[in-house]
Amino acid sequence: MTSILGISAFYHDSAACILKDGKIVAAAQEERFTRKKHDPRYPYNAIEFVLNYSNLKLNEIDQIVFFEKPFLKFERLLETYVAFAPRGFVSFAKAMPIWIKEKLFQKNLLFNKLKTHDKDYNSDENIFFSDHHLSHAASAYFPSPFAEAVVLTADGVGEWATTTVAVGKDNNLEIKKEIHFPHSLGLLYSAFTYYSGFKVNSGEYKLMGLAPYGNPIYEDKVRQLIDIKEDGTFRLDQKYFNYATGLTMTNSKFNNLFGQKPRNPKNEKITQFHMDIAASIQKVTEEIMIKLAKAVRKEYNIKNLCLAGGVALNCVANGKILQEKIFDNIWIQPAAGDAGGSLGAALALWYIEQGNRRIVNPNDDMKGSYLGTEFTQEEIEKELELIGAKFETLNYESLINKTSEFLSNEKAIGWFQGRMEFGPRALGGRSILGDPRSDKMQKNLNLKVKYRESFRPFAPSVLREDLTNWFDINVDSPYMLLVANINSNKKIEMTDDQKKIIWN
Repeated sequence: MTSILGISAFYHDSAACILKDGKIVAAAQEERFTRKKHDPRYPYNAIEFVLNYSNLKLNEIDQIVFFEKPFLKFERLLETYVAFAPRGFVSFAKAMPIWIKEKLFQKNLLFNKLKTHDKDYNSDENIFFSDHHLSHAASAYFPSPFAEAVVLTADGVGEWATTTVAVGKDNNLEIKKEIHFPHSLGLLYSAFTYYSGFKVNSGEYKLMGLAPYGNPIYEDKVRQLIDIKEDGTFRLDQKYFNYATGLTMTNSKFNNLFGQKPRNPKNEKITQFHMDIAASIQKVTEEIMIKLAKAVRKEYNIKNLCLAGGVALNCVANGKILQEKIFDNIWIQPAAGDAGGSLGAALALWYIEQGNRRIVNPNDDMKGSYLGTEFTQEEIEKELELIGAKFETLNYESLINKTSEFLSNEKAIGWFQGRMEFGPRALGGRSILGDPRSDKMQKNLNLKVKYRESFRPFAPSVLREDLTNWFDINVDSPYMLLVANINSNKKIEMTDDQKKIIWN
């Protein structure tokens, strides 16, 4: 039996996973243990979990692989500074001490951190490093239900690459094309995330959720920032951005183009302007992804598409690609962001570097993405008793009836069963449930339960056999990564009072 520990860390969404003979055994994000959203720190708790779940000690692990190459990232930092000098000296000066102290010697840093799990772990010769976008591509292709696929990855930036095209066949995966920093679709979207007053690397969901409330009236101005070619490749006009040289995403030229300064979330409310800005960047993002998809389908003539990278979490854009019927089949890694890089790095080592045979699972190899912690009834009751919680134990039929009754009375339900999900989406293992028929439910769940903006969306669940009755889609969407239109006969026009409920 061969075991591989995959790790992603030190940027955002730190995570760990373990493979046994190429099979995914366990995977989890550090944030689920520390309760710090997008926790970037060394994933001590996630590693402890995957080791314990796999019944392995660290010194029994055959290989350990990190999801990117620090030296190439450092090269980008240096070359970017040289290219833009003397601009960017402040950000360069802030970054250098961290690199010199920690990141440049990451193998030694990892070795010292790993020893905290097992005092008998005494050699760093089994530590390897993958390429960031190869990790993304491998996380999408190898667990997919395809023997052959084109793999499209897009995010902020890895070492140099921001967007890649790869081709996977059997146990081989090769990156064919790359777009390099500072030209990045992920960073363009993040620039508008920052401009709209949300936090970069975590607020992009909010921008996507805000877009349906706006009209893309700033689309032409967005196009002044980016030169989009017919095949979907692009270049960003750096005179509008500050991320390569400064401490912010955008600059005064960007502000002047759109007519306002970035929203200060501490004292400025979201207005129609921000909704329209969100709609505009969302529309351009969808166009780029569709053009890229069409170009790679035409060039490689492969019927299957896999997606990964942070941009692949834009489920609206994914739905538009599906709607265009460019590919026969699409599969998206449920942990498409950097957390999934831990899994991809391990899979790349197993299949590409070690040349192991791949057996395609027609249902995919992600096990529903239920790869995290699980607890017995006894463990759950013991924990509830420990905190002095009042609880009642029901049989299954009573539980379902009681839940249905609560839902129909507009109550929110915390649903906890089986293993925890790997990735950002709640898929029924750790979910909050509400009745979609209620016009108050969205606002109540957002403000009273999740303590977040009232406009944030929730995903509907529907029986597979009823899918086409409700939605303009007829493919499985088990990972909450495809958005489809509601059928016109099911739509109910919102009244002005109902619209106020969302925003007030």
